[in-house]
Amino acid sequence: MYAIIRHYRTEAGSIDAMAHRVDREFADRIPEEVGSVLYTAIDTGDGTAMTITLFENEEAGLHSEAAVARVREALAEFQVEEIDVFRGEVMVSRASEKVLKPIHQRASTERPAPASRSTPSSGTLGQRCCPVS
Repeated sequence: MYAIIRHYRTEAGSIDAMAHRVDREFADRIPEEVGSVLYTAIDTGDGTAMTITLFENEEAGLHSEAAVARVREALAEFQVEEIDVFRGEVMVSRASEKVLKPIHQRASTERPAPASRSTPSSGTLGQRCCPVS
């Protein structure tokens, strides 16, 4: 397994609006288009979002770059900037069946208070948002 983790910032619009658009227009077809086995997007606060995408191998991850560029172009109205990217082999992985149930971006009127930032030892990040890894 190979992972690509990307951190994004939006300069225009809201993370919620961008996440809703990603959920509605891209999330269901991302795995098929880029050959990923997992795609998740996380609201990391302060107008930023992170995506985690897992692939069967590094080659599949490298082939995803064109799709990443197309999605970012489609989200141009949000002025998405990639501020960091991490790539590497997955060393340990476990998942429950709960991971298989899609999480959908809720409309902003349905949203609870924004998730706070947390460290790996203190909890989890919010489950909202964004561009494909």
